[in-house]
Amino acid sequence: MADVKWTDEQLLAINEKGKNILVAAAAGSGKTAVLVERIINKVINEGVDIDKILVVTFTNAAASEMRERILDAIYSKIEENPDDTNMQKQLSLINKASICTIHSFCLDVIRNNFYELDISANFRVADTSEIEMIKQEVIEDIFEEKYIDNNKDFLELVDIYTGYRDDEPLKELILKIYRYIRKCTISR
Repeated sequence: MADVKWTDEQLLAINEKGKNILVAAAAGSGKTAVLVERIINKVINEGVDIDKILVVTFTNAAASEMRERILDAIYSKIEENPDDTNMQKQLSLINKASICTIHSFCLDVIRNNFYELDISANFRVADTSEIEMIKQEVIEDIFEEKYIDNNKDFLELVDIYTGYRDDEPLKELILKIYRYIRKCTISR
């Protein structure tokens, strides 16, 4: 990657020392290339083993691409200097490197520390259909509880949005608001 002309901002991201950095930029702006160069520089110039660096992305595709580009950079360095034992070592460590999505990183942290979180060692992550079923069950339970309690505010809300005939439109509205809020929170 020595032929690349880096911008001042990219060089700062590549060479910044003693700090964590966040690289955020538009698609196609060179984020992956910058991060790969930063990682390779850490491995070569600072003697950091690749399996001691945490690289977190948002998608599986990005994590895969990152791993592939790092591997290509290591192979390129080995081609330049076949006797480079450090690069040979990095090649053997790449499969242990933490180059993953934020979700898989968090899941790994939970799996390795379940006892600290007071959860079962054999927990699992629900799939999309299970999550949808749980949401439906929760909203059904809440509505049932409010009906049983004869909650005045709740009954007024039901009357305004459903006319006491069918509360499904209100449930759907609540879920729609929930999805909107999640979408806004995630996209920040």
